[in-house]
Amino acid sequence: MSETSNQHSGQDHTGQKTVRVRASELIGRSWLNTGEKSLDLQALRGKIVILDFWTLCCINCLHVLDELRPLEEEFSDVLVTVGVHSPKFEHEADPVALAAAVDRYDIKHPVLDDPELTTWQAYTARAWPTLVVIDPEGYIVAHLSGEGHVQGLISLVRELVAEHEEKGTLHRGDGPYVPRPKTEGTFAFPGKAIELPTEFGPKNLFGTGSRTYLVSDTARHRILQVAEDLNTVLVTYGGGEDGEKGYADGTGTTARFNEPQGLALVPAELREKLGYDVLITDTVNHRLRSLNLRTGEVRTLAGNGVQRVIDGDNAVTGNANHIPADAPATAVALSSPWDAVYSREAGQFVIAMAGTHQLFGYDPVSEIVSIFAGAGVEGLQDGTAEDAWFAQPSGIIEARDGSLWVACSETSGLRHVTFTRDEHGHQSVQVTSAVGLGLFDFGFVDGDSQTSRMQHPLGLAELPDGSIAVADTYNGAIRRWDPAAKELSTLQRGLAEPADLLVEHSPGEDPRLIIVETNAHQLVRAAIPAQAQKVDEGAITTARPATKLTGGTLEFTSRFTVPTGQKLDTRWGDPTQLKISSTPENFLLDGAGTSQGLSRTLVLNPEVQEAVLHITARAAACDGTPDGDIPEHAACHLYQQDWGIPVIVTGDAADESELVLDLRGIN
Repeated sequence: MSETSNQHSGQDHTGQKTVRVRASELIGRSWLNTGEKSLDLQALRGKIVILDFWTLCCINCLHVLDELRPLEEEFSDVLVTVGVHSPKFEHEADPVALAAAVDRYDIKHPVLDDPELTTWQAYTARAWPTLVVIDPEGYIVAHLSGEGHVQGLISLVRELVAEHEEKGTLHRGDGPYVPRPKTEGTFAFPGKAIELPTEFGPKNLFGTGSRTYLVSDTARHRILQVAEDLNTVLVTYGGGEDGEKGYADGTGTTARFNEPQGLALVPAELREKLGYDVLITDTVNHRLRSLNLRTGEVRTLAGNGVQRVIDGDNAVTGNANHIPADAPATAVALSSPWDAVYSREAGQFVIAMAGTHQLFGYDPVSEIVSIFAGAGVEGLQDGTAEDAWFAQPSGIIEARDGSLWVACSETSGLRHVTFTRDEHGHQSVQVTSAVGLGLFDFGFVDGDSQTSRMQHPLGLAELPDGSIAVADTYNGAIRRWDPAAKELSTLQRGLAEPADLLVEHSPGEDPRLIIVETNAHQLVRAAIPAQAQKVDEGAITTARPATKLTGGTLEFTSRFTVPTGQKLDTRWGDPTQLKISSTPENFLLDGAGTSQGLSRTLVLNPEVQEAVLHITARAAACDGTPDGDIPEHAACHLYQQDWGIPVIVTGDAADESELVLDLRGIN
């Protein structure tokens, strides 16, 4: 983190001697949300500072942004959050893309642009998101990984306020945040769109409905029905008078959403029975909502508003892959549902559940939520529904043959979900990869499955010839996957983060694409080229510093300090857990799998020189005193972080034979 000269001895609250580490300076390319002023730690002296290391693609980082909002509001006169944007993808290092993300996600604190990962490395961050807490004197007091830390942070900030108010080192007053101008125009970062049946459009002189589209106007927290010109707003659902976020069922603008994304039409034969026409993934509310286009009524179908893996009683579920068969849909916790489609083959809606890296099912007739596919591990692994890994699935469509295609954004992948039935009629699901190699491999290359590369795709559409058009979001391009030839090519370039696609069919005309161009705040039409381009701008691996290990035996520990006012929930045994795997699989000779505890001995294959360790650490704690029992109705909290650690095995005895990662480390 910093040099020895920046360390000072002190005592913690137990009276034991500790080493106080001076925070490293904040170094980057530029600052946002500061009125174009640069900040340094000296200017923040007297404030409690939370450094939030994030990257704009990361769903867990977006969760943390929302977790921090009430904390920032409660302690606005003593706390300054500084976002340190440390990009994973090449596109995220573009300052224009970062500025757009700051606007899109309504970030109301200073943000340091750290494209070279200078500050990231100074604070030894290893994962997105990472939080570092600095006290008013400029010393590091906590190093936290993952999400779910807000209750512990509230306790810690209160302790720091009391301590430094008594010492006279706390400064109250306004922070350095300066808001940016608001986005103008019809849309603000639109997410997804669907074409509506003409029966829902305005009637012409002949009594026939006209063509209209439904668009998730994500950053203004509303759903818009727009005319054929793709710009004239006909009806608004949600958002109030000024794009207000929230959660409320209601009619028209009285309903409230929070960054809605996916839209899925209900099959015509089910609309009257169900009483609604469209399913909406209300992403930040962690809910599925319905929309009746005739009455304008919005209601909740599924989700209790608590981010998974916390259940409806606010208790730790412990198993992200289990939902009781009789659980009411509105009692089930979801996590950032991003897109949806009705699968006739499956007989239900299939939901791209970005926050848990899975596909969920929602049966609209029985009103039951289920796990459709995915083990809940972030990564790229083919296999059965139970064994497959996804990484932030963000777009999903049904092809004419009944199979599903999924945009797997964090692996820059295109996945294919197919169905088979045995002689007894039992359905099974298989997941395969068309494009994509892993979490850290991306680029802009046309070619076959092994050589082609994309960069964080979000949207899909099936073209008339059966090929799949992909909104290759961070490459600003529309790509085409030919399932027969197994080749990826490029249809169009130069777009501003396209996030979704539609194919528009008009009598007597060639089909056209409608592109949701998110960062240009518009929907545009484009011809489907007869000849695709061939592009090769190189394959890239995320340039995070690799951890050098000796090979052989590795002692791994994840540090976790229980927040003040909480205690480990030991009522049913050890409440901590590690899940460890590797890519390639043969890198771990011993120590892979899931077991209790936060320490484990691993044995690394010395013949594998480069690999990625996939580590998930969990700890469960409930409100209560350290020496007392947990009260009957105490609030419980699950702390979890997923790491993907690039490693290099050198065989050098001077390199690490121990690996320590902070789930919640307190100095």
